[in-house]
Amino acid sequence: MTSLSILDLVRVTEATDARGALNNARDLAAHAETWGYRRFWVAEHHNMPGIASAATAVVIGHILEGTRKIRVGAGGIMLPNHAPLVIAEQFGTLARLFPDRVDLGLGRAPGTDQTTVRALRRAMSAVDSFPDDIRELQGYFAPAAANALQAVPAAGTNVPLWILGSSTYGAQLAAEYGLPYAFASHFAPAELGLALDLYRRGFKPSAQLARPHVAVGVNIIAADSEAEARRLATTTQMAFTNLLRGTRQLGQPPIDDIEHYWSPAEKAQVGLMLACSIIGAPATLREGIKALIAETAADELIIVSDIYDHEARLRSFELIAEATGLSA
Repeated sequence: MTSLSILDLVRVTEATDARGALNNARDLAAHAETWGYRRFWVAEHHNMPGIASAATAVVIGHILEGTRKIRVGAGGIMLPNHAPLVIAEQFGTLARLFPDRVDLGLGRAPGTDQTTVRALRRAMSAVDSFPDDIRELQGYFAPAAANALQAVPAAGTNVPLWILGSSTYGAQLAAEYGLPYAFASHFAPAELGLALDLYRRGFKPSAQLARPHVAVGVNIIAADSEAEARRLATTTQMAFTNLLRGTRQLGQPPIDDIEHYWSPAEKAQVGLMLACSIIGAPATLREGIKALIAETAADELIIVSDIYDHEARLRSFELIAEATGLSA
């Protein structure tokens, strides 16, 4: 059976400040584990006022503290922004505090603009060292070797690594290293099929993983009626339109008519970015999820449900769990 997991944006909205966003993420995770979701991820974004997960490891600790069993992790850490030693220290510490509950997904993109990259004191050439940095991380999480540099207290925690991507590069790297692969089809679905094929065909078993494991990102907006789900989805549509316009805004409340918000060109572009989306009431969810799993043979779906109102977002994930039989 395909597992269901969550990627949360820790969205700061026009009605909720950063602390509220962090507490809402923790509350969602607590509900998610009672509904049967497998893992709960947050991602590293910088210089984005509407997303409160820039200090990703700290946010993960906050969520772990408010839950009991669900896996919590990074989806992901943008490794070119960091020294691998520091990431190993952070996630090794989390793994000591919360054994066998921490995931570390790794991305190659900076996750921000060039001005912020410079402020992070990381050179763009760090992207080129991504494969070597992954090997370095693996070494830090392995049992400590005599006289070797150690990322204290990471040694021996064996924190599971994931490769994240939206192109064939990450798929091929994950296959070569024998790591699980998560594809960001919730915002860049164009190469989904090709990337999954390359990953599965090229996969080499590793100490961490014996066979390929694929997680597919998908936007799912659920409500008790089709009309309400479409209305709730306008928050996501506006957010992507704002990205195209180069504006960084707080999460906006849904609107009744999205056609007055975007231009035809913006609508077309956003439509391509959000092509991997399922929006509707339970019957629509069941059919859409079934079709996506049939198309991708995904081992896991990583669900984004970017809804303005926290109670409506909780309801969305509850309906998804009910529609798929997860909560049973």
